[in-house]
Amino acid sequence: MPRRLGKNPELYTIPARTSFVECLALGLLDRYGSDPLILSDVLVLLPNRRAVRSLREAFLRLSGEKALLLPRMQPVGDVDEDELLLTSGALPTGLDDVDLPPAISTYQRQLLLMKIIRSWYSKRGKEAPEVAQCAILAGALGRFLDQVQTERLSFGDLKELVPEDYAVHWQDTLDFLQILTPGWPTVLEATGYMDAAERRNVLLEGLKKQWLENQPTHPVIAAGSTGSIPATADLLEVIARLPAGCVVLPGVDLDMDSESWEVLGPTHSQYSMKMLLNKIGVDRAEIDLWREGGDGSGLARERLLGEVMRPAETTDKWRDLDFDVKQALAGLTRLDLPGAREEAGVIALILREVLETPERTAALVTPDRQLARRVTNEMQRWGILIDDSAGTPLFNTAPALYLRLVAWMVAEDFAPVPLLAALKHPLMSAGMDTGRFRVMVRRLEKEIFRGPRPVGGLDGIDRAIGVKMAEGDSKKLKELRDWWRGVMALMQPFAALFDREKVSFDDILLAHIGLAEALAADENRSGAENLWKGEAGEAAAGLMEDLQLAAENMEDMSPEHYPALFEVFLGDVTVRPRYGQHPRLNIWGPLEARLQHADVMILAGLNEGSWPPEAAVDPWMSRPMRRDFGLPSLEQKIGLSAHDFVQACAAPRVILTRAEKVDGTPTVKSRWLARLDAIVPAEVFDHAEARKWLRWYDELDRPAESITIDPPRPSPPVKVRPRTLSVTAIQTWMKDPYSLYAQRILGLEKLDDLDADPNAIDKGVVIHQALEDFMTRYPEKLPADPLAELEELGRKAFGPILDRPMVYAFWWPRFLQVAKWFVEEERKRRGEGFKTLATEHKGEMTFSLPGGDFTLRAKADRIDACPDGMLSIIDYKTGMAATARQLHAGYAPQLPLEGLMVQSGAFEGLSGKVGDLSYWQLKGGEEEPAKITSFNGEASRQNKQDVGELIEKSREGLMKLVSYFDLEDSAYLSNPNPAQLGYGEYDHLARTKEWQGRVKDDDGGDA
Repeated sequence: MPRRLGKNPELYTIPARTSFVECLALGLLDRYGSDPLILSDVLVLLPNRRAVRSLREAFLRLSGEKALLLPRMQPVGDVDEDELLLTSGALPTGLDDVDLPPAISTYQRQLLLMKIIRSWYSKRGKEAPEVAQCAILAGALGRFLDQVQTERLSFGDLKELVPEDYAVHWQDTLDFLQILTPGWPTVLEATGYMDAAERRNVLLEGLKKQWLENQPTHPVIAAGSTGSIPATADLLEVIARLPAGCVVLPGVDLDMDSESWEVLGPTHSQYSMKMLLNKIGVDRAEIDLWREGGDGSGLARERLLGEVMRPAETTDKWRDLDFDVKQALAGLTRLDLPGAREEAGVIALILREVLETPERTAALVTPDRQLARRVTNEMQRWGILIDDSAGTPLFNTAPALYLRLVAWMVAEDFAPVPLLAALKHPLMSAGMDTGRFRVMVRRLEKEIFRGPRPVGGLDGIDRAIGVKMAEGDSKKLKELRDWWRGVMALMQPFAALFDREKVSFDDILLAHIGLAEALAADENRSGAENLWKGEAGEAAAGLMEDLQLAAENMEDMSPEHYPALFEVFLGDVTVRPRYGQHPRLNIWGPLEARLQHADVMILAGLNEGSWPPEAAVDPWMSRPMRRDFGLPSLEQKIGLSAHDFVQACAAPRVILTRAEKVDGTPTVKSRWLARLDAIVPAEVFDHAEARKWLRWYDELDRPAESITIDPPRPSPPVKVRPRTLSVTAIQTWMKDPYSLYAQRILGLEKLDDLDADPNAIDKGVVIHQALEDFMTRYPEKLPADPLAELEELGRKAFGPILDRPMVYAFWWPRFLQVAKWFVEEERKRRGEGFKTLATEHKGEMTFSLPGGDFTLRAKADRIDACPDGMLSIIDYKTGMAATARQLHAGYAPQLPLEGLMVQSGAFEGLSGKVGDLSYWQLKGGEEEPAKITSFNGEASRQNKQDVGELIEKSREGLMKLVSYFDLEDSAYLSNPNPAQLGYGEYDHLARTKEWQGRVKDDDGGDA
């Protein structure tokens, strides 16, 4: 039987106003520093590895960087240090038990639980979740298992929860949790491992028994822990009673009134301290200060924070508060900022300002990782890198992104977007010179993937390159094909796995690694050297190794689910820098700020849901179920967060910040700020401070002088200006000369969208083609079934794009409506004596002008002979047709110019007087499939202008237009009449948005 310790518990506290590790180090030096050998014999147990590092640095500062034999410092783990809880490194070195089975790895347990979950669904005749969802469910189940074992509860007690007392869905959950009762212990025992949480409990219990039976003769000091883990609390109780042992607690409020202490709840900052003291059996009055002395500065701030945290039951005492508010707020600044961007920018400015004072330090303390990343990015404008102790999710690092892209590229059958995303990653070189590789990727994109998607798969892309070779520059395309076949050979083994119905997780993981390494190689280094280097690369390599070791526990899976499953595993890994990136600036999580202070402490993200966090939702049990089962309250995390806030906010120089809006959504300020506002009058805070920092941040990106952007006025030499244009280009020339300048003179062509769905232009092309084929095949007489024939020609014209869901669902039904209308209209016109003379007919007409010959080109959709012998020019429109006002005003010159060319004999084999100009608007709607807008003799009399006058007017307008641009000073203006054009394809090159509003303001109207 272990003997009980007779000594009264020895407990100390370090006030929140004092840096915990600094005060702890000073106290250790005071007690044991006179003899270096005694100091080196002291064992100090701290909450985690980062606390060990902070205490070591504190000793270094206090020693003046002189050599010093330090005490032994070991992490023991605490409840809010989730990443370190269940690792062997979170227990004192040398205290492991070789007779205990090793702890099971996270991924091995997750894969085993996945198998059990799928079996549970199968036995009940239910469909199991997809593999990725099953992995998420297994991860959550594993965390619940850890929590239950941490609290030293038994799953056998689940049967004591009466299902009838809870809602039906909770009854289903209890049934599901039976997985962990008979099944899991059996499965775990067969592996030869044990759960890490259970193993930690056994080891801590063993350490406790060891120290009870054989009391250590050297000093043992447990410092900084809140004892939130029951096994840790038991150990602290023993340490406090060891002859040479003591416990040093962080920030116990010794001045709180007894009434408040008695009613403390889980959300209070002192609740965990109260539970630990109750466990040890110590009254607050028995706790001493770890180190006496000090000038007493910060006492007023501590008292203020104690009032801020006062339990709701005793807030009536606020009416009788009597303390110096100015003294309490000395060194405390409050900044309420408009948004998250401004909050990050102002914090970065404050951090940068700290560096102006030699040896001064600063720390940003926030649980908001997005805010921390924003500040990190802002600091890079000065070339400053800050150590964010929370690290970076592996999921977002370059190696992990590369691995994700490689997996999705293959899973998506090498569709353009995922394929190019992978090929353009900086790690991708496929064993060749990186620059050359980039050239070939850009060529592949431009030649093959811009526009509608080619046939999928590796071979489909190879065939698309072959088709392109038959159409154009065969030398460049041959280089492209040779390059692609080399890359394709590397991808083939991994891609082949996706043709199978089922694969083993081990096979697909190894194939993934193999392809990733092969594609990451360059001409100088292997893929492994490039991919797995650096902290992120090493973390990714470690993950891959862990998954390989655990892969045997995974059932065969459908390969299409692999990328999503892989991303689930990536999401559980964090990359932390080994060394700090700046000696005087840090980004800390709240836990680290509990134990140390910087000269300037910036407590940021003080909004509800961020700091404090929202109470976690337990997917397995309701609050009453947790209470009945014996699990701690979900609000306990809020209490620990409140304790961390007080520890950081009690520092001498503190800046509190929050954003009033995040992503455009108003926020709710932290409950602690709301309580501070209830105690301290608003006018006490200097709101001018926030305006000052905001003004400085605004000035950072404001240029020294403003530059006025004038509308572009390019005036190229006359000799390079176009002398041949189509009738549609004439219309562009009139409406937006700059577009014509960019396209015809600068030679800039808009690239098609990547993996584009067929657009309105494609729609017009295929409908034009179908109608042209029909009219060419049947110019004189319609076939027996003209509608069926036109539908068949339509299918041929649509070709492979008809397989696109959007095309088949929307375009094809509209074409059928157009076809039906077109056949009826043809029967009617042919019955009235109309005869089609030409379709899609090309013509040219040259004008002799002072600036030189100018050639006008056109391709008429259709030219018909009217019953009266005159000609009708028809333009098919699948979009909007020109209005009569636009036609008569000269803004739509296409049809009149085609009429001019017809009357001048510019179309071979055709001449005569034009009596009709018509737009056939082929909309395809059910109520009105098409609409004909004609400008003929009758319409012209209504508009006081006949077709002949329109044609003559278009000729005069063309002559004036060409002659004007034949002048050296004539500029190709951008969008001279926006009301007529709207937005053009080249407006971004003309920087239209930068000058258009100013021109409107200057002129009092549209530019």
